[in-house]
Amino acid sequence: MWKYVLAWFPMVIVAIANGLFREKILTNYFKELQAHQVSTLSFILLMGVYVWGLFKLLQPISLTQTIYIGVLWLILTIVFEFLFGHFVAGHSWDRLLQDYNIFKGRLWLLALIWVTICPYIIYKIQN
Repeated sequence: MWKYVLAWFPMVIVAIANGLFREKILTNYFKELQAHQVSTLSFILLMGVYVWGLFKLLQPISLTQTIYIGVLWLILTIVFEFLFGHFVAGHSWDRLLQDYNIFKGRLWLLALIWVTICPYIIYKIQN
């Protein structure tokens, strides 16, 4: 499983690049909420492409392992998001939690669900 812990780190780069794309490009064309929504969908797409390529190189041994990979990536993502967001980016805890409010149009929960189920789905498609 250590190789999948290491494989999570490029996902951070993808997520940060996606966030910069949202802040520098999408906000010029969309309102903040719409830019967030488009950015969430682009992250989901990029994540799928990344995992597709990753599993061509480092194929999991079973469907059960893909469930563990997804849960591992979910935990790493949430921990990183809150620790980096609060202690490095300086965002308040309230601001960080706002992205989880799907009733206000925030779609980040969909990205987290995808991070969790993506390994399973990609493995099923490839096998």
